Amino acid sequence: MKTDVHATPSTHPERLQKYLARAGVASRRAAEELIAAGRVSVNGVVVTAMGVKVTPGLDRVEVDGREVAPPSDHVYLMLNKPAGYVTTLKDPLGRPIVADLLPDIGRRVYPVGRLDADTTGLLLLTDDGEFSQMLMHPRFHVSKTYRARVEGTPSEQALDKLRRGVVLTDGPTRPAEVELVERQAGSCIVRITIREGRKRQVRRMFKHIGHPVIELHRERIGPLELGDLAPGAVRPLAAEEVAALIEAAGKER
Repeated sequence: MKTDVHATPSTHPERLQKYLARAGVASRRAAEELIAAGRVSVNGVVVTAMGVKVTPGLDRVEVDGREVAPPSDHVYLMLNKPAGYVTTLKDPLGRPIVADLLPDIGRRVYPVGRLDADTTGLLLLTDDGEFSQMLMHPRFHVSKTYRARVEGTPSEQALDKLRRGVVLTDGPTRPAEVELVERQAGSCIVRITIREGRKRQVRRMFKHIGHPVIELHRERIGPLELGDLAPGAVRPLAAEEVAALIEAAGKER
């Protein structure tokens, strides 16, 4: 049975030529020619400039007097991933997968990046490939914050190594934000924010300074916090949350 988890309409403006291309009217370059020819109107006003932006769902766009619109907006979901689930939609080994936790929304969505099977916390899923690429590509530097329980208690000198960046087998890491949160018997809690997404990066960073990770939980991606979402639970992102993630990446949509 389908649930009421729906695609969230975007309220983020986009260039008119991109809107027309998404609506299937023409390629972006051909859409620019339509605009320049005076064949496109926005809210009843003919537009000929290239810099005009429109907001899907709010502005009415017409080509030769016929309203056009892109397909339904994408789906953006937040999942609080429990331990033991692999971040794939299929697993040949038969392990539990995150897709098992998703409601039937009538669309196929994909994880934005990965969390290790033994890592918990915030995982995004979407059918928007451009959005996913934007969040995961290193050049956009979207931050990811984790709460790690590690063996022992790292010294300030050890934490400073993470703050400056350490050299792993696949090269040096970018400087991280690191905060010692709580000391425990034989371990401690450290909050760390990175702006990369290498495989098992946080675990490798702490192992590098001699304090292997015992438990790892992702709390935040950019401005988006997991909050009190229960383990295994899913919710749609609000349009404002999607827009905030796009803004955090500093990329025009």
